[in-house]
Amino acid sequence: MEPTTKSVNELRAWNALAAHYQNIRELHLRKLFADDPTRGQRLTVEAAGLFLDYSKNRITDETLKLLVQLADESGLRERIDAMFRGDKINVTENRAVLHVALRAPKGASIVVDGQNVVPEVHAVLDKMADFSNRVRSGAWKGYTGKRIRNVINVGIGGSDLGPVMAYEALKHYSERAMTFRFVSNVDGTDFAEAVYGLEPAETLFIISSKTFTTLETMTNARTAREWSLGGLGGDEKAVAKHFVAVSTNASEVEKFGIDTSNMFEFWDWVGGRYSMDSAIGLSTMIAIGPDNFRAMLDGFHQMDEHFRTTPFDRNLPVLMGLLAVWYNDFFGAATVAVLPYEQYLKRFPAYLQQLTMESNGKHVALEGNKVSCDTGPVYWGEPGTNGQHSFYQLIHQGTRLIPCDFIAFYQTLNPLGRHHDILLANVFAQAEALAFGKTAEQVKAESTPGWLVPHRVFEGNRPSNTILAERLTPETLGKLVALYEHSVFTQGTIWNIDSFDQWGVELGKQLAQRIIPELESKEKPALNHDSSTNNLIRQYRQFKETL
Repeated sequence: MEPTTKSVNELRAWNALAAHYQNIRELHLRKLFADDPTRGQRLTVEAAGLFLDYSKNRITDETLKLLVQLADESGLRERIDAMFRGDKINVTENRAVLHVALRAPKGASIVVDGQNVVPEVHAVLDKMADFSNRVRSGAWKGYTGKRIRNVINVGIGGSDLGPVMAYEALKHYSERAMTFRFVSNVDGTDFAEAVYGLEPAETLFIISSKTFTTLETMTNARTAREWSLGGLGGDEKAVAKHFVAVSTNASEVEKFGIDTSNMFEFWDWVGGRYSMDSAIGLSTMIAIGPDNFRAMLDGFHQMDEHFRTTPFDRNLPVLMGLLAVWYNDFFGAATVAVLPYEQYLKRFPAYLQQLTMESNGKHVALEGNKVSCDTGPVYWGEPGTNGQHSFYQLIHQGTRLIPCDFIAFYQTLNPLGRHHDILLANVFAQAEALAFGKTAEQVKAESTPGWLVPHRVFEGNRPSNTILAERLTPETLGKLVALYEHSVFTQGTIWNIDSFDQWGVELGKQLAQRIIPELESKEKPALNHDSSTNNLIRQYRQFKETL
């Protein structure tokens, strides 16, 4: 079947789902479970070391059948094959989409413009491993001969969120004798706090910018250069001992003072939000070591292969992507909560915000016409059990439907008495409470005063997925990230949008470049914005004049 050029709401399966939704929209999970005592075992899938329980979703066997038909009619199989083949499926930028090549094993072949890119990937990985080993062992010395004890990654967007998330997620495996910090925001406070208390002679900066021209990153990089040279006597030669680059722009890297032999490349077929397992992950590799980094890549690859080869009705990312479409487009659920019951994954929801919303926050279909349905739900969340004492109130008793992904591990990395049993009890209890709630009869049976009964009723019928794995290892992290990457891909394919461009980030950046000189000029500028923006610029300039 050829991938469709029809609007999604013209597909047979879409219209069948719309009719089916009308029939089951009031159907309660209590009834679904009561009618099928095996549901809790039946609607589960285990693959690549992850266990998914999707039984607490507002679906029947008919729903699943229609969702899989929707995937078929949308050309998902063909589109998966096209991505893995290296076709230029990012149509607006005429680029291949090959984050899967970043974790392909040696010997694999993925061809872009007639060239197998896998050997290039492994050449960069080997170069990263050699450099990481030198920094970790102390063989790499700073300008004054001291070893490097502090590593600061300077990037933004995909050049920051992935490395930050991975460092926090894998802190258990990191080199604790070293300090790792991250600078992304152009707000000077971010830089000031990152270097606070550090010794320039012991600090290495990784400047991560594909073009080496990104405004925020290069502003922070130049400040880092001044800070470093200020503490090292001002000799320009010191830069090469305290700065390395992750970039493709050798001339700008050299101009900055970085030795281009310490420039780690990546490719235009890797989008920023898909790049944490490329050279953008250099800080991760220095933190956890090359062997752990390669284990993470292997986890990614296992999920890639599962996604590529498994029938859709047993395919973890496809099922999660289809369920996300079901709630977003038929139930009108505007958000998805991702709730990791693992403190190390505290930045995972923030990472997923860019992965999901920058990918699928689109209003135009691949052919350029306006999309015919809602796309891109808002992803958000915090680690459990913190969220339970915060926003879970709204999920349980609010007026909005918020599908939830619970993520948990059978084994903790830090066994302390009863902590882990209590943590896991909360995961299972929250999913149960959301699904089944508490009826007015049950509340009354607890001798609750009549006037209080409505306040203590839980409607239930709040859907959730539960994802379980053995424990949080580098390999498991790779599997989890790839799971969501391919779920995003599935959703984007159904909606017939380009999940791999991000034109929406451009306009604000262009306008900022115009406004910067208007804020900084000594002479009063002629302002040609709207009246609000003109007034805000004048307010700021007026205040600056009082300093």
